[in-house]
Amino acid sequence: MPEKRLPPEIEAAARRIHAVLPQTQCTRCGYPDCAAYAEAIAAGEAPLNRCPPGGAEGIERLSALTGQPALPLDPVCGAESPRAVAIIDEDWCIGCMLCLKVCPTDAIVGSHKRMHTVIEPYCTGCELCLPVCPVDCIALVNVTEDRTGWQAWSETQAAEALARYEQRQERLAREAEAQRERLEAKARMKLSDLAAHTHGAEGAEAERKRAVIAAALERARAQRR
Repeated sequence: MPEKRLPPEIEAAARRIHAVLPQTQCTRCGYPDCAAYAEAIAAGEAPLNRCPPGGAEGIERLSALTGQPALPLDPVCGAESPRAVAIIDEDWCIGCMLCLKVCPTDAIVGSHKRMHTVIEPYCTGCELCLPVCPVDCIALVNVTEDRTGWQAWSETQAAEALARYEQRQERLAREAEAQRERLEAKARMKLSDLAAHTHGAEGAEAERKRAVIAAALERARAQRR
């Protein structure tokens, strides 16, 4: 499916808006990442007040950039709070790897059925690892005391978080492509075997096998598209 293209003026506005978001990729705004939220704001589909990590200062920044009035933070999205980092209780961790799969910056390291740990400087405090942990061995620890919003975060941290998020997205895309290629190769092998068995078959049986091959090829082409 071709990638959806925004009108040039909205795309440019979205880039500017994206640049002033904190890049925690926490999804509390209701969008899958900061870039999607920026696009929604630029398109007039989302208000400015849905980013708890940015807090009141973040809303003021967006207001100054877009010319829209600043609004109080939407409580549905959460509250402005000090920055926290995730800590894993290693005695309780069962190595299920579910937290690794949702961490937007690859800040958690570990392997299957082995203890996991959090690389603190890379953790954005997004909280996405909390609900997926089946043994509740992850806790959040306040690391900025009473400093909240942009007072608890920096431009440098936001830039690093974005870079790590984009690297993760690229890695996931490569892995998905490699998986598709493996499945297609496996399908081609099966089709080759089926074609070999079809050779020499006669009548209705030959037609049935040819129909199976044709359907399989069409599914592979559709998946590729």
